[in-house]
Amino acid sequence: MTDTPPSGKTRWTPDPIAYHCGGIPGYRRTILTDEVQGACKTLIAEYCIQQGFTLLALETDVDHGHGFVSAPPRRAPAVIVGLLKGYPSRRLREQFPRLKRQCGKEQLWTQAYYVGTAGSVSERGRSPIYTGVPRPMGVLTPTP
Repeated sequence: MTDTPPSGKTRWTPDPIAYHCGGIPGYRRTILTDEVQGACKTLIAEYCIQQGFTLLALETDVDHGHGFVSAPPRRAPAVIVGLLKGYPSRRLREQFPRLKRQCGKEQLWTQAYYVGTAGSVSERGRSPIYTGVPRPMGVLTPTP
């Protein structure tokens, strides 16, 4: 028998599919402190294994998070993001009751998210996302 293909690859899709996902907490609150960040990363990693996804990279800041996930092509990107936001949201609000006061009782994340296909993720893409100088929100850099 042949080996099981990697998470984002089937015999009908020759290349693995990787998604770049991003989300923000409600009202862009700074809730992802050190202990919450660690718990969030652990929960997302556990849930990826449980769902059969491959977590390629995960970075969080105090007010948002980004990750690269490889998943089977039968799952829609919107469903993948919904799963990766919903499970940690429930568990984090159970583990840290103060989050219910900060972001509301029903949801930790906003309904908005970013998802894009990334193809293969290089080592450069896996490095921490925040390596440059931060710029203020809403400031666009002109393209040459």
